[in-house]
Amino acid sequence: MELVTDDIKARLLANWSDQHEDHAPVVKYFDPAGAATWLITEMSPKDNDILFGLCDLGMGFPELGYVSLGELESVKGRFGLGLERDLHFEARYLLSVYAEAARQAGRITESERALAHAAAAPDAAKRRRP
Repeated sequence: MELVTDDIKARLLANWSDQHEDHAPVVKYFDPAGAATWLITEMSPKDNDILFGLCDLGMGFPELGYVSLGELESVKGRFGLGLERDLHFEARYLLSVYAEAARQAGRITESERALAHAAAAPDAAKRRRP
């Protein structure tokens, strides 16, 4: 599966241009045979291999950070399966809300209740990328 289509790439590059903005995730990647998940918001225009987003390797410590597209493309999980792009993912919140909900849950979650709770937190507007 192609992880970055032309449309996704254009949106990720556009988000990079304003790194002080809290963007909604553009794309979700996941390990179909494991617990790893990535919500990606941006791509470096100088090096299209560098992505930024919320990364969860399935060990209980999701974090905001940079990840290599090449490494994501080379991942082979159980049964030799590569990562998949969630074709049905549509972000409903900004990345900081997903990050706060993930911090509270110990994993990336799409639970409406968890996301709404994170969005309502008093310091939600203060959360930005490191």
